[in-house]
This record gives sequence, C-alpha cells and structure tokens, in this order.
Amino acid sequence: MSHHDSKQNVVAVRPDRETMTRQRLPYFIGISGATAGARGLSMHMVAIPPGARAEPHLHDGYETGIYVLEGRVETRYGDRLEHSVISEAGDFLFIPPSVPHEAINLSATEPARAIVARNDPAEQDRVIPYRIVPA
Repeated sequence: MSHHDSKQNVVAVRPDRETMTRQRLPYFIGISGATAGARGLSMHMVAIPPGARAEPHLHDGYETGIYVLEGRVETRYGDRLEHSVISEAGDFLFIPPSVPHEAINLSATEPARAIVARNDPAEQDRVIPYRIVPA
C-alpha cells in the first residue's frame, strides 16, 4: 500500500433521508462518490412502496447488483420488457449494463426493500428512461 492510498478515509454513512430517483423510486443514499468519495461503486437501499413500480429504465454502461431484504419484486426486462423474474427476501439479482427493466412490488400492502450496488459512483447520472417502441 502506497502512502497515497493510506490517506483515504473510511467513511460511515447513515441514510437518514429519502431521495426520489429518476426511476421514480425512493432511495436511501448510502455509498457514492458524493457521500463517501467512492470512485467505482455506489450502494444504496431502495424501498418500493406497496403496489408501486419503477419507471422502465436502463443504466447506461454499468452493472447493477441487487439483494432483496424484504418483499417480493417482479423485474421485467428486455427490449419489450417481455422477460420476467421474481425475487424475494434473500435473493440476489444481476442486471447487465444497458438492459431495459422495471421493478414491481408484488404486494399491495407491504413495502419491498433491497440493497442496490452499482459499479459507478454517480449512478443517477446515467439512468436513462426507457419507452417501448411500438412494433
């Protein structure tokens, strides 16, 4: 470890406020370039309200890893959002770069919560809303 690296600080972040994202979901911001000086990582908690869904979107050029803490979430994905996977508490989900997707909370009464990690420290900068083009 060089002396330069040892000047990096360990940063503790308490996500005390909700932030509305471009995906139209409330996030609790955790680790990012802005909060912790991260260079290649962001990690947040998303809370999907009962019966709510994300706007269809894609993440331009970076990967997303999700770990579901509670609830059941359907993720629709693909050019026409024609594919579907259901994740529940304890499941991991990987979304490759630039794959259109939307997340839907399958419960009408309980929120779904997940930890979301991305290999981009400012991931909201490259969230692209996605519209299905009519055939």
